[in-house]
Amino acid sequence: MEEAAIVIMLKDQTTGFLEKELGCYTVAEGAENVFGVYAVDAGEQLRVVLRLTCEKELSDWEYNAVFDYYDTDALAGLVDSVEEEEEHLNPVWKAEFPFLQEASEMEEKLSAILETHKRELDSVYEAIVDKRDDYCEE
Repeated sequence: MEEAAIVIMLKDQTTGFLEKELGCYTVAEGAENVFGVYAVDAGEQLRVVLRLTCEKELSDWEYNAVFDYYDTDALAGLVDSVEEEEEHLNPVWKAEFPFLQEASEMEEKLSAILETHKRELDSVYEAIVDKRDDYCEE
């Protein structure tokens, strides 16, 4: 396992600019599946927006199959919401959850989300390995 750092910055919702660093967190694995991360001020609390993706480039049929077979409920206990974002080269899921002030708690949260996402992706890859014909037209 190779450790990686994830930096969460506060994003201004009006300008879209990243304003300040809220924290830097070390995760043991899964950082290759992070498409982007930032926090927004949601009034009474800061919310983290974590975009998850795949660690490899997928073919067109795999792209569709991954979205079809990925179960967002796998992340249900870890995040408040998960949405598919289809306008990217690879599948992307936008997950949101409250920002945790305690660094060790945030590291644990990020690690748990990334590990769960990786397990779900591995399960999906295994499930779709022989599904090419279902997605490709002759």
